[in-house]
Amino acid sequence: MRVAILSAGTGWHVHDLQRAATELDYEAVAVDFRRMRAGAGTNSSTLAGFDGVVVRTMPPGSLEQVVFRMDLLQRLQAEGVIVLNPPRAIEICVDKYLASACLEEAGILVPATIVCQHADAALEAFEALGGDVIVKPLFGSEGRGMIRVQDLETAWRAFRTLERLQCVLYLQKFIAHIGWDLRAFVVNGRVVAAMKRRSNGGWRTNVAQGGVPEPIQLTQAQEEPAIRAAAAVGAPVAGVDLLPGSDGELYVLEVNAVPGWRALAPATRVDIALLILQFLASRVRHG
Repeated sequence: MRVAILSAGTGWHVHDLQRAATELDYEAVAVDFRRMRAGAGTNSSTLAGFDGVVVRTMPPGSLEQVVFRMDLLQRLQAEGVIVLNPPRAIEICVDKYLASACLEEAGILVPATIVCQHADAALEAFEALGGDVIVKPLFGSEGRGMIRVQDLETAWRAFRTLERLQCVLYLQKFIAHIGWDLRAFVVNGRVVAAMKRRSNGGWRTNVAQGGVPEPIQLTQAQEEPAIRAAAAVGAPVAGVDLLPGSDGELYVLEVNAVPGWRALAPATRVDIALLILQFLASRVRHG
């Protein structure tokens, strides 16, 4: 089987997928997302001849570039190429609001969220959400760009700045917790690995932001919302972040359709790259 790994270079995950492909006797080729091309009326696709595609990144770019990249994935899928994750799942998960809306529609518990475009509306939302919120970029991952706002003066300054930058203001009620959350890695409707991420003295638990990972076996009550969340956004391969609140509820914070496993794989000793490629191969065989 010949696999294209859509990336923005040859980082750790690309090398790990290529290592797993070698073990399976597959060919895995890194393809820079930014250099992809396509045509109409001519066979000029960069990805002609591949049996399947693993999307490892969605590089930053202009609106035109992002739309074109999604168009490429949609056309590949329409031509019968298996794409992991499917373009629609990536489109949903890249947009935090759309993902949260899909989760809520599926009856999955998410933190109270208000999204707006104007600083005055954001100030009203700040008050409505209890005066303690996490402000997140609509597009982003690994905890980058997130801030916690707990007072009106800081809120005013932050919201005015974001408004001037023409950002969408995404506010989420801060969920009091006991210093850790869970990351569940879902492949084909089951949790194949999970870890507890302890904060390093602050409220952030992302490993990229200093969180400390440790392996954990999830309970059925923890696995169930993770599996449902992945299904709700249409992502057969997904990283799902779960936060146990101090109220005893289990919230789904985010579903990542381009999930990493650099911290998870060594912590759990699960060969996630191998599982992804084996799942891809099964999809290719069965169309």
